[in-house]
Amino acid sequence: MKAVSIKEPGGPEVLEWIEVEDPLPAVGEVVIDVVASALNRADVMQRWGLYPVPPGTSPYPGLEVSGRIGAVGEGVTGWQVGDEVCALLTGGGYAQKVAVPAGQLLTVPKGIGLVEAAGLPEAVATVWSNLVMTAGLTKGETLLVHGGAGGVGTAAIQIAKALGARVVTTVGGPEKVARARELGADVAIDYRTQDFAEHGPYDVILDVIGGDYLERNVRSLAADGRLVVIGLQNGLEGNLNLAELVFKRASVHGTTLRTRSAEQKAAIVAEVRKYVWPMIESGAVRLLVDRTLPMAEAAEAHRLMEAGGHLGKILLVNG
Repeated sequence: MKAVSIKEPGGPEVLEWIEVEDPLPAVGEVVIDVVASALNRADVMQRWGLYPVPPGTSPYPGLEVSGRIGAVGEGVTGWQVGDEVCALLTGGGYAQKVAVPAGQLLTVPKGIGLVEAAGLPEAVATVWSNLVMTAGLTKGETLLVHGGAGGVGTAAIQIAKALGARVVTTVGGPEKVARARELGADVAIDYRTQDFAEHGPYDVILDVIGGDYLERNVRSLAADGRLVVIGLQNGLEGNLNLAELVFKRASVHGTTLRTRSAEQKAAIVAEVRKYVWPMIESGAVRLLVDRTLPMAEAAEAHRLMEAGGHLGKILLVNG
């Protein structure tokens, strides 16, 4: 098969579409013939050498795919060759085939095409596991979503609204402000001209930025507020006022989906199947696709993501 390999840490030009060995299903795994994969910010970090691949994981980027099951490993039940699926991965999605534990498989939601389904697993699993399973977001609370124009951000706005929360989001530019409001955001803040802290307090903050946002995030929390940091686009360090944290009884969570165990991922996927899939099938949550490119053009897709002009998911499709 062919896969996108990272020749060395660096810019998009280090991505190469090369011949590699086909994966084989281990016990409890299936092999998917990949129809499409989707970009995530973690793929860019991996390309730069800032997001190490967990031991025993495919070295190729790609945290979600859609496709058809091509082989079923020992001990797998409930799935068979030919089933159309999408899946949450630990890596390896930028390829023609990928092996994945059966617990991380999802059927394609009704009303969603097989190609488009590639953009669902990572975003919705990230949102549900962090907003609900970690932060405990409930009806009537106020959520701040940083990066509301990306794949995670657009999903977070819609899922939170479906749960009955009030949603505030930060985006860059008036066009993205308008689109965020169309998705259901009660308030959309252009971070280039406005300060999100002035629109608080927030019960929950979902932060994909990191770095110097930490201090303002904590300052913006309500009493008993919860900050969940899932991205580090602005750097690895920030200032934290412990007195503010203590007197607000606030909490700061740092999480990543990729390094969780297969059992934890299976539990998250099971909740996504139970709670989020009905939201998608009812139309309450929509998948936004910015554009699709051939898998061999992954470098161009990365350039587009880093330029920051996209709204929703960028998909990579096998021809």
